[in-house]
Amino acid sequence: MGNFLTTATTMECPHGGQVLAVASDPSVSFGGNPVVLQNDTFTIVGCPFNIALAPHPCVQVKWIVAALRSTAGNAPLTTDSVGLCLAADQAPQGSVLIINTQQKASGL
Repeated sequence: MGNFLTTATTMECPHGGQVLAVASDPSVSFGGNPVVLQNDTFTIVGCPFNIALAPHPCVQVKWIVAALRSTAGNAPLTTDSVGLCLAADQAPQGSVLIINTQQKASGL
């Protein structure tokens, strides 16, 4: 049972780019930070990834697995969720890394 992710959760792409989350529904929050849902916007900034010396940075996260059961909204994300970092051409470039999040609430 993983802890819920919020807009204050620290996440990175596999290359060190920072993930910025924007919640579409701020009605559920922990510590004043809205819980993020599977279909919210997750933008990646500062990814240095290159292919054959040409920039090919991660630019967004597409979540594949969200919480299976929860009363915290529709498809909230937890530390057990799985997200893929994608380049602008939608090429998958690795899994998102969840560095830290709130520790007060969790879900399945």
